Amino acid sequence: MRGRRGDRMTINIQEHMAINVCPGPIRPIRQISDYFPRLGPGPEGGGGGGGEAPAHLAPLALAPPAALLGATTPEDGAEVDSYDSDDGTALGMLEFDLLYDRASCTLHCSILRAKGLKPMDFNGLADPYVKLHLLPGACKANKLKTKTQRNTLNPVWNEDLTYSGITDDDITHKVLRIAVCDEDKLSHNEFIGEIRVPLRRLKPSQKKHFNICLERQVPLASPSSMSAALRGISCYLKELEQAEQGLGLLEERGRILLSLSYSSRRRGLLVGIVRCAHLAAMDVNGYSDPYVKTYLRPDVDKKSKHKTCVKKKTLNPEFNEEFFYEIELSTLATKTLEVTVWDYDIGKSNDFIGGVSLGPGARGEARKHWSDCLQQPDAALERWHTLTSELPPAAGTLSSA
Repeated sequence: MRGRRGDRMTINIQEHMAINVCPGPIRPIRQISDYFPRLGPGPEGGGGGGGEAPAHLAPLALAPPAALLGATTPEDGAEVDSYDSDDGTALGMLEFDLLYDRASCTLHCSILRAKGLKPMDFNGLADPYVKLHLLPGACKANKLKTKTQRNTLNPVWNEDLTYSGITDDDITHKVLRIAVCDEDKLSHNEFIGEIRVPLRRLKPSQKKHFNICLERQVPLASPSSMSAALRGISCYLKELEQAEQGLGLLEERGRILLSLSYSSRRRGLLVGIVRCAHLAAMDVNGYSDPYVKTYLRPDVDKKSKHKTCVKKKTLNPEFNEEFFYEIELSTLATKTLEVTVWDYDIGKSNDFIGGVSLGPGARGEARKHWSDCLQQPDAALERWHTLTSELPPAAGTLSSA
């Protein structure tokens, strides 16, 4: 229906939302519809919804957005304060170094500085800190964190964070997630941006420097809000991620350094519990009181249990204790060494932290360590192993021991 001459045309509320911010009174800018052809009824729409736009409307000849808002643009044409348009300028840059030391099985992460972070607080600044996770298997046990820098968008940390017990298998399959967050004491901490670095990009004993733009973390939509096609894609991506990470992936609870040596003179297995690193915190104070138990299964006589002393309030205990199992080498080849780490509690059952089994039925590094011990008598072999959340069936009944 065409409007009569002299009648005032109704303007949608959306067209009043764009205003020109400048000193003086606030005044409306040109109507948004002036830049686009009218497809509906109106004095300039030609009456029908499918007619061509009048010649005097040039929808492609739009003024620059910054000019519409009364802002200035840099010489390169990038928008000022374009936090929602470009990740490279919206979230900031993070500079850091990574070094994998194969000899000591450590990954050194030097968090240097960040520039141009996105403001997160009302004062236009942020209180940023950096936290690290190893993927897959991210959990509190493998989280490292820097100190918080107050009221700055260009923080300088110069902190060294170290992962212990990193093996060549970790370098091949794991990804380091580096997230920058804003600390808020009155509410939940806010996520600013992240970087994910596949560890396979690192070469042993060669420091690699990074200066990368932070990226957003974009979660998949919930299945209830997705179409059938998107749900299919989501399921496919989930299955692909599970295939890449390995079926039956267990939660990591820390690392343990074990020493194995079969003594041909004493005719027995010498097990050394050296140390643990990045254990899961089981107490309310953010720590654990860990100790280690070992069994040689099958244990018909139930005489194979050994236990270390308890280390108080630590997630990186050093034990340096050795246990001896008198057994023939041919019989040892059919046995499985079960190593479990527990949190000691007074007056109640102890908490299981994590465990690992070494033997002919083990996989990966655990099986290789066991096999090398049998093939190289009288040689002390130290290897790092990952503690997982899987509780061996026989250990469940002995948690309070």
